[in-house]
Amino acid sequence: MTNTSKHGGARKSQREPQRIAKLLARAGVASRREVERMIEAGRVAIDGKVLETPATLVPTLHGVTVDGEPVKQPVPAKLYRFHKPSGLLTTERDPKGRPTIYDRLPKGLPRLMPVGRLDMNTEGLLLLTNDGGLKRQLELPKNGVERVYRARAFGEVSQDQLEELIEGVTVEGVRYGSIDANLERRTGRNQWIEMKLTEGKNREVRRVLEHLGLKVNRLIRTAYGPFGLGDLETGAVDEVRQHDLVAFRKTLK
Repeated sequence: MTNTSKHGGARKSQREPQRIAKLLARAGVASRREVERMIEAGRVAIDGKVLETPATLVPTLHGVTVDGEPVKQPVPAKLYRFHKPSGLLTTERDPKGRPTIYDRLPKGLPRLMPVGRLDMNTEGLLLLTNDGGLKRQLELPKNGVERVYRARAFGEVSQDQLEELIEGVTVEGVRYGSIDANLERRTGRNQWIEMKLTEGKNREVRRVLEHLGLKVNRLIRTAYGPFGLGDLETGAVDEVRQHDLVAFRKTLK
């Protein structure tokens, strides 16, 4: 009797009802926010009945359709490295018709979402995932996942000035957290500076360096967490090994 109830409890926990928006994001349909918008637009149904709220709890995606098409069960989380070239927007589509990362990604990949963003003129490592939960884990400031950038900037700056950034800095009313910045080398009046940070606020590196009187003319992200750009060629994509991804997720809060 006791054993049966224990096993029953285990089965129940595996089928614990969850918000449908969360399950659809995990299934790779879209990010959670995008799924919520799809539900509001009446594009999601259960057993033919249009859903009215993203807070609906379901144990599985059985019987769930998006735009009339059945949703496949969630696939394992996957993570890819993409060497983003300069000149591409990190978005699915642009109203002005400018090129996006999806114009450059090779065919045959699953539906992928970018982890964080890189400005149009920023190049380097952009992580892509099919899993909304993993995307959120990597982006959350409280998880403190380190991003590493190399910036080429015109102007004069000293290592002492850069080291003051470790205490954080306020620029035009916006507070930026601790940045570990090091002067790598000088070429004429251009400086190469490596910067390590965990927040990743919009245009953070450019704004902080401009605050120091520098003009950034090239910006490359070289690492995101333990995942480095390495020798991945511009425009190339590869998948992070599942073993490495699982090991990394265990380190997150």
